[in-house]
Amino acid sequence: MRRTFLLIALLATAVGCAPQQKQLTDYVNPLLGTATLWDSADLGFRPTKRTWGAEVFPGASLPNALVQASPVTKFHSGSGYQYEDTVIYGFTHSNKGHWNLCHIPLLPVTGIPTPEDYCSPYSHDRETAAPGYYEVFLDRYGVDAELTTTLRCALHRYTFPEGAEPSVLADLQRSNERVRGWEIRKVGDNTFAGWQRTGETMYFYAVANRSVTGVEPVREGDREIRIVRFGEGEGPLELRIGFSFVSEANARGNLEAELLGRSFAEVRQAAADTWNDLLGRIRVEGGTEREKGLFYSSLYRAFLWPALRSDVNGEYTDERGEVVRDANFRYYTSPSYWDDYRNKLILLGLLAPDVAADVISSDTDRGEKRGGFMPTFFHGDHASAFVAGSYLRGIRGFDVKRAYNLVLRNATVQGPSRPWLDEYIARGYIPEMNYDHPVTNTVCRAAVTKTLEYAYDDYAVALLAEALGDRENHDLLMARTKNYRNCFDPSTGLMRGRLEDGSWITPFEERYPYYEYMYREANAWQQTFFAPHDTEGLIALYPSREAFGEQLDRLFSIPWEGYEVDNLSCFIGQYCHGNQPDHGFAYLYYFIGRQERSQELIDYILDRFYGMGPEGLALCGMDDAGEMSSWYVLNAIGLYTYSPADPEYIVTVPLFDRTEVALGDGHRWTIRREGEGRRIESVTCSGKPVEGWFVAHDALGEGELVIRTAPDAE
Repeated sequence: MRRTFLLIALLATAVGCAPQQKQLTDYVNPLLGTATLWDSADLGFRPTKRTWGAEVFPGASLPNALVQASPVTKFHSGSGYQYEDTVIYGFTHSNKGHWNLCHIPLLPVTGIPTPEDYCSPYSHDRETAAPGYYEVFLDRYGVDAELTTTLRCALHRYTFPEGAEPSVLADLQRSNERVRGWEIRKVGDNTFAGWQRTGETMYFYAVANRSVTGVEPVREGDREIRIVRFGEGEGPLELRIGFSFVSEANARGNLEAELLGRSFAEVRQAAADTWNDLLGRIRVEGGTEREKGLFYSSLYRAFLWPALRSDVNGEYTDERGEVVRDANFRYYTSPSYWDDYRNKLILLGLLAPDVAADVISSDTDRGEKRGGFMPTFFHGDHASAFVAGSYLRGIRGFDVKRAYNLVLRNATVQGPSRPWLDEYIARGYIPEMNYDHPVTNTVCRAAVTKTLEYAYDDYAVALLAEALGDRENHDLLMARTKNYRNCFDPSTGLMRGRLEDGSWITPFEERYPYYEYMYREANAWQQTFFAPHDTEGLIALYPSREAFGEQLDRLFSIPWEGYEVDNLSCFIGQYCHGNQPDHGFAYLYYFIGRQERSQELIDYILDRFYGMGPEGLALCGMDDAGEMSSWYVLNAIGLYTYSPADPEYIVTVPLFDRTEVALGDGHRWTIRREGEGRRIESVTCSGKPVEGWFVAHDALGEGELVIRTAPDAE
C-alpha cells in the first residue's frame, strides 16, 4: 500500500499535479480583530454594552496605502465594521480603525432606495477577505461585490442579477466624521467624479466599463443621496476609481497611472504579490497552523497605517492646506504615537525603512508648519522615541537635524506637544488637580502618566542629542530622566498623584481606573512600573529586589474588580493587555532573576489574548493602528522593543523553531530556538555569548541568534 501511495505521488508531481506551496497571504485573515468580546470570562467584567474591540477593517488595501476600500456596517463605530452587524451601508475608501475617516461611501443597488432605507443584509457565509481583496454578497440587491486596490485607487466589480438595472448609490453626507461638504457629478460618457470634505477633503474620479446615464438626487427630509445610473453592457459592472487628497485632477492622474488598462484579476494578483513580498521579509519555521495564522495576520495588520497622502506626481496637501509640489519624500499621515511608538514603528523601520524615513519627514514638515513642535498623538510626546530609535538603528533617509530640532523644542518649550512642561521642569513632576469624588471618566491632567512619559521622552531625545554631538542638551535632558521617581509613594509602592504643594492625592484608590485623573486610561497598578529607560532605578525604589518581585506578583494576581471602562479589557490580575500602558511590564521579572516567569506570562498572552471569542476573530482590545498586532509579531520571533528608543531588543523564547528576517536595508537576521522550555539557558549571536538579556540591533546582522532553553522546573 505504501509503495502504491509513493508511486501515485511521484506521478502527480511529474504531471504538475503536486499541491501548490501555501502562500503567506493564505495565512492572513483580515477579519481577525473585527469581532467583539461579550463573555465576562474573557473581558474581566460583565458588559452592559458593546465593548471596544480591535476596531480594525477587513477591506482591501496595500501596505501603507492611500486607499483602504472596506465595508461599513455602522457609521461612527471604530473602523465602521463590526462582525456582529448584519447589514452593509456601503464601501468606503479611507480607514484607520479609529472612529474617523471612511470617505466616499458607495453601494451597488437596484431600484430606487431612499436615504433612510438602502442598506443590505449580508451573511459571513458569503463574505471573503484576503490581503488586497474583499468580496461580499448583498442579499437585498442580489449583487456580488468585489473590491481590490492599488496604492491610490480602488477597483470595484459588481455582478448584478440578470436583467437588473445596475446603479451605484453614493451617500456622501455620511462618513465616520462630520461631513462639511460634498459633490458628485457626471463628467463624461462613462465617468463621474466629486469630493467629500471632513477634516480633510478626499477627491475621486471614477471610470466605468459602461456608460453613465445620469446622477440622480434622492431626498428625504434633511437627508440626500445620489444614484449613479449606468447603461447596458456585458458582464459585471466595473468601476476604476482614483483618489487624491489634493484635487480631482490628481485623482484622475492617479487613476490613469495605476489602473487604466489593467484587469480586475491583474490588480488583485498584484496586490497579493505586494503583500507576499512584505510578509516574506519574515519567514518562520515550526509552530502550529494557528500560530502562523495569528503571526502573519498580525504582521499584515501592522502595515496598514500610517497611510500615504502623496499623489503619483508627488503633490500633497500640507498642514496649512497648501499644495506642496517639490517634496523629496512621500507624504504620510501622522502615526498613532501614544500607542505604536512602543513597538510598531520600530517594526515598520525594520522591514520598510524607506517608509519610516518618509513618515518622519512628513511629521517634520508638519511640525515646522505647526509652530515648531513635532506632532504628537492623543497623549505623551513619543515621536521622540520613533526618531531616536530609527536613527540609532541606522535609518538615514530623513533630515535628522530638522527632526531633532523639533523633538528638542518639544522637550524644552511648553506647547501643544507637552502641556504643563513648565511645571514638570520646575517641580520634577506634573501636579494634579484635587477632585473630591473623581469618577472613571474624570477629565484632568493625567499627571502621573505624563510625568512618567515625559521622563522617558527626555531620555529618547537625550540619546539623539548624544548621537548628534549635542552634549549640553544631552546632559540637561538626562538629568530629568529620573523625574518618574517623584511620583513614587513608598507607603503604597505605587506611582501616585501629587498636588502643587507636594502632598499626595487623598483618598487614593489604587485599583480604580481613570480616563484622565492621575493616570491615562489606567489605574495605579497599570502605570507604576513604566520606566523602561531606568528599570534598575525603578527597582531601587523598593526596599529590596525581593520586595519589588512581591509587588510584581501582586500586579499579576490581585483580581480585577469588575470595572467596566472603555479601553480596558482582558486581565491577568491588574495587568491589562487590552490597552497599551502596561505592555512592557511582563518583562520585569527578567531583572530580578525570574526570567521564566516573564516567559510564562508572555506565552499566556500570545495564546489567550489573540484570536479570541467563539469565532476566533477577536483581540483583547483595540489594535491601535497595529500596536497590539506588533506586540504579537515581535514576541513570536523572540525579540521585543522593551525600550524602543534604544537600538536593542530584549530576548524572549520564540514561538517558532527558526525565523529568517530580511530587513529593508538589505541585512538579514536568523533567530533559532533550541529546546522547548521557558527558561532561557543561554543566548549566542554569531557563536558569541550574549551577556544579559538584551541583544544589540547591529549585532543581529552579524550572524545567527540562538536562544537555548532548558526544561521547565518540576
